[in-house]
Amino acid sequence: MRRLAAALLIVPALLLTSCSSGSKAKSADAATSSPSASAAATAVPKSVDSAANMPVVGGTFAKSATLTVKGKPGSEFVVHTVTEGTGATVGADDYAVADVLVKDWTSGKTVSDSYANKSPLVSKPSTMIASLKEALQGHKVGSRVVVIAPPATAAAQLSSGSTLGIKATDTLAMVVDITATVPSDGQVTGAQAAVPAGLPAVESPAKQPAKITIPKGAKAPTDLKTVVLVKGNGPKVEAGQTIVAQYTGVTWADGKTFDSSWKHSGAFSTPIGTGQVISGWDKGLVGQTVGSRVELVIPPSLGYKDQAQQGIPANSTLVFVIDILAAA
Repeated sequence: MRRLAAALLIVPALLLTSCSSGSKAKSADAATSSPSASAAATAVPKSVDSAANMPVVGGTFAKSATLTVKGKPGSEFVVHTVTEGTGATVGADDYAVADVLVKDWTSGKTVSDSYANKSPLVSKPSTMIASLKEALQGHKVGSRVVVIAPPATAAAQLSSGSTLGIKATDTLAMVVDITATVPSDGQVTGAQAAVPAGLPAVESPAKQPAKITIPKGAKAPTDLKTVVLVKGNGPKVEAGQTIVAQYTGVTWADGKTFDSSWKHSGAFSTPIGTGQVISGWDKGLVGQTVGSRVELVIPPSLGYKDQAQQGIPANSTLVFVIDILAAA
C-alpha cells in the first residue's frame, strides 16, 4: 500500500482485494469484505452469458434493484448484461462506481444492498473478487449487469474471516449498476485561480505531481487554509462519501514532496468526513465540489500533531494540492 495510506489515513482506504492485504480496511459494502489469500488461489471458471436457471431482475437503474431466485443454481459463472450503457468503458485500473445488490442463492438471504444503504462500491476492478471484477471491467457506464457467482468466484473468497454468514460452498447472485468510472490518471482541468499572498504557489502539469512553492520568509499559518484553485461543476462532497482523488503533499518547512498519488498507481479512494483521514482533509474537502482542485495548508493540530510520519517530521505544517475526481 502506498506510503500516504500509512501516513495520511487513520484507517486504511477501502481496497476490494482478491487476496488478503493484512489491513483492517473498513468496507462501504459488506459484500466486499477482504478474503483470505488461500481462498484467492481457488481456480476461477470462465464466465458465460447465460444459464438454464437465471435470476429475475427488477428495479430502476442506480435507484433500486430486486433479485428473485428459484430452484438450484447451476455451476456456471454467469456475467450477463441486462442493459448496456453508453458511457465510458471501465478499465482494470480505473475506479468504478457502482451500486450492488448481493443475494445468497443458497440461503435466500440478502448479503448486501448498496441501494438501500446508500453506500456505492468505489474501487478498481483489478483489486476485486472475480465476480465483481468481471461485472465491471470492460463494461460501459450506464450498464446493468447480473451475475451468478459460483463459490470459486465469490463465496470462497469472502467466507474466510467474514461476518457475512456466507459459506464457502454458497452460490451468490448479484445485480451491478455501473454509474461512473474514473481513470487512474484522471486530472482536473481548467484555469487556476490566483493563490492569496503568503500561501504556496501551485503549478499543475499534466499527468505529473503538482509543483508547490512555499513563499520565502512566510510564516506557516496556525489555522487551516483552503484555496479553491479550480471550481468543479459536480455535486458537493458530503461527509460519509468515498472520494477518488489525485494529491501531492509537501512540508511547509522545506517544500519537499513527501508523497504524491502520481508516484504510485495514480488516483486513490478514501472515505471523507468520518475521521478516517487527517482532520485537515475532512474539514477542507467536505463541501467542495467534484471536479475541483483544492490547496490545503494544514497546521499540525489538524495533521499529525507531534507524531512523526514517514518523511514528515513531528509538528509539521502540511500543504496538499488535491484534485477531487469523484464522490459517491
